[in-house]
Amino acid sequence: MSEPVILPYRWRFRLVLLMLSVLALVIAARIVHLHLFEDDFLKGQGDARSLRVVPIPAHRGMILDRNGEPLAVSAPVQSLWFDPRLFSANEAQIKALARSLELSVSRLERIIDRSAGKKFVYLRRHMAPADAENVLALGLDGVFSQSEYKRYYPAAEVATHLVGFTNVDGQGQEGMELAYENWLRGEKGKKRVLKDRLGRTIKEIQALKEAKPGQDLQLSIDLRLQYLAYRELKAAVQQHRARSGSAVVLDVQTGEVLAMVNQPSYNPNDRSDLKASHVRNRAMTDTFEPGSPMKALTVAAAMSSGKYSANSKINTSPGYIRVRNRTIRDHRNYGVLDLGRIISKSSNVGATKLALSIEPGAVRNMMYNAGLGRDTGTGFPGERVGSLPFVPEKRVVERAAMSYGYGLSVTPLQLAQAYLAFGGEGVKPDLSLLKVNEDEGINSERIMPEKVARQVLEMMEQVTLKGGTGRRAQVPAFRVAGKTGTVHKVGRNGYEEDQYVAVFAGLAPVENPRFVAVVVVDEPKGQEYYGGEVAAPVFSRIMAGTLRLMNVAPDKLPMPLEQQLAWSSP
Repeated sequence: MSEPVILPYRWRFRLVLLMLSVLALVIAARIVHLHLFEDDFLKGQGDARSLRVVPIPAHRGMILDRNGEPLAVSAPVQSLWFDPRLFSANEAQIKALARSLELSVSRLERIIDRSAGKKFVYLRRHMAPADAENVLALGLDGVFSQSEYKRYYPAAEVATHLVGFTNVDGQGQEGMELAYENWLRGEKGKKRVLKDRLGRTIKEIQALKEAKPGQDLQLSIDLRLQYLAYRELKAAVQQHRARSGSAVVLDVQTGEVLAMVNQPSYNPNDRSDLKASHVRNRAMTDTFEPGSPMKALTVAAAMSSGKYSANSKINTSPGYIRVRNRTIRDHRNYGVLDLGRIISKSSNVGATKLALSIEPGAVRNMMYNAGLGRDTGTGFPGERVGSLPFVPEKRVVERAAMSYGYGLSVTPLQLAQAYLAFGGEGVKPDLSLLKVNEDEGINSERIMPEKVARQVLEMMEQVTLKGGTGRRAQVPAFRVAGKTGTVHKVGRNGYEEDQYVAVFAGLAPVENPRFVAVVVVDEPKGQEYYGGEVAAPVFSRIMAGTLRLMNVAPDKLPMPLEQQLAWSSP
């Protein structure tokens, strides 16, 4: 048996040295190859593990009132999220995290359990930066934050029906937030950042695209008038235990909406208990039969036809009239009335006789030209145009009903728009929810002769004086014109005997009309339900505050004693 060959010590040393040298050369060659021929690959692999492109949130434009008061602003916040693949925490840390997030431990555990297999899960959206820092200070693996903006509404429920609101991602959902989404939202930017192995941002490397902030939007409303109208309408709805209510104030000269409020309302900053019925802007989405306020337009149509003047007389005896198979009644027999007293006494018989004695489409055309039955042009989401049907000449019952405000439907805003021409000497400006630059001109159209508009305005003033139905609409030191309405609501079996809509539409001051206001109260309950009892006092308080805040000079000083007594009496 041969013995194994044993290399001398010197040869073993040389062999090991040779193998190490070859290995070093191979490694060196690989390094040179990688750096010379695969540099892009190495950079890509490194960047893939550390560099990220993240969005830069865009600041949403503010919504302002006509005086620059903020109605909607965006505040910087932090949203917390976690990566379930990296997340790990013991029982004590889970409790601390739940406490910091203001969640119950059981709910947090459910969120974690349901997140298995996911890469990105929100823990809580829109936290105050200081609160988010407290959570991050816990040092939990896999928990991160990202910068966002949260929408805040300083006027809260007072202006929410017009302003609207955004969702949690900052997208407009209602009102002007939705209508002008493209104007307000801006464009997100991009930046490249360096992150560690746990996904935490270490350094911002490069801004790839700057965020473009949204543009501000200035509305036509005056926040002072908005608060005033909201307060008065809310008090009236509560006092009369009404189902709902709306109020609108317009500028006669520009067509701007200076105030628009509704009841019930809601707080857009806390929508946890939001009811769907509270969201809609009733002043623009809810329609009703306007009733007696249409008599002013009927009289204007009759006078514009040339067949009647302000002194024309209509015999309304014996207090009712038969039209085909329908009996149309007044509250009592008013006898012979001039056109002004047809309005002040709210005579259905007088309005019917006027409408049936002129061209069949004259009354409807006047109403259409005043803005009824068509879009107001504001662009507000969900706005309704109401109904103004074409009535053939032979359907005299429908023509008669339209003359005193039945058989058609309007929104409170449309009713206010229809009265603009009485204050504008027969000219109706276009409505606007945005502040109007008068230097750029105002779009308007003439819908009745100047003389007719002035005479009907003076007729409507009699409504608010002694003997009229709207005495409670008076404003101390100012001449006020308007028209009351008490409309039976339609039910399953026709018009309901105990359900009403109380309405008042009016203008002030009569000498030089500046403002139109409309108040609508739906289903007032109790002994008072007439428009002159429910809606007129609200109009008075809103208009009085509007005239005072807008520094309008009085046009009736001093007040006669009988008017002072009428104003002070209940």
